[in-house]
Amino acid sequence: MKTKLSARWSGWGIPLTWLLSLGALAVSGCTVVSQGQVGVKRVWGKLSPHPLPPGLAFYEAVSTDIIKVPTQSINHMVTLPLPSKEGVNVEAQISILYRIEPKQAPKIIETIGENYEETVIIPVFRSSAADVCARFPAKDLYSGERSTIEREIAQAMDGILRARGFIIESVLMKSIQLPAGLTRAIEEKLASEQEAQRMQFVLQRERSEAERRRIEAEGIRDAQKTIGDGLNSALIQWKAIEAFRSLASSPNTKIIFTDGRSPLLVSPESKQ
Repeated sequence: MKTKLSARWSGWGIPLTWLLSLGALAVSGCTVVSQGQVGVKRVWGKLSPHPLPPGLAFYEAVSTDIIKVPTQSINHMVTLPLPSKEGVNVEAQISILYRIEPKQAPKIIETIGENYEETVIIPVFRSSAADVCARFPAKDLYSGERSTIEREIAQAMDGILRARGFIIESVLMKSIQLPAGLTRAIEEKLASEQEAQRMQFVLQRERSEAERRRIEAEGIRDAQKTIGDGLNSALIQWKAIEAFRSLASSPNTKIIFTDGRSPLLVSPESKQ
């Protein structure tokens, strides 16, 4: 009789199966892994090598917890001095865009920990940025070489971090602050270079114009030479005969005086 009652009821009048279900529910938990995240399950301190996809995840609350790791692109802003080729430190504000490979999330948590930005990302960035910027003069941070510096820093970081599960998408320089004297010197040098390029353009234009005039003069000279070589006494006499004939057929021609080489037209008005 006692066994039958214990199987059906507790001391508070609740079925025993309900109590067992409530007890199991009390020690279990659930969490939601959002889009752009993966979950890493840790059971009694041991990490599962298989990340949990986005969605609802159930686990046993006493021995298990779920670590959520973002897999979307992360923008981390860093402000630090960068050395230039001249040995001048340039204050720079730089954005690091990176993301985590979802399959590598358990390995990252196991080997690096949850504070992976301060442990790995920032130190690797500082080293790569210093190595790359030390090869360029400070003025290149203002010129077209800026994109080259950004690309080389990103490539250097990606070469180190990709094997550890991080993908460096890009490195972007937001602002550059040089010492006042160096900034003025760079601006003056850039202005001088631009003026030199402008003068080079002007000289090239003048050379082109001089070459055009020379070619035009040679063409005129060659044409005159060709005409001069083609003239002779017989041709000149023939042209004179043609002129006589044209004058004779003109209704305005009245009297023609000639020495046999060139005609002279006398109109009636001049005769009077």
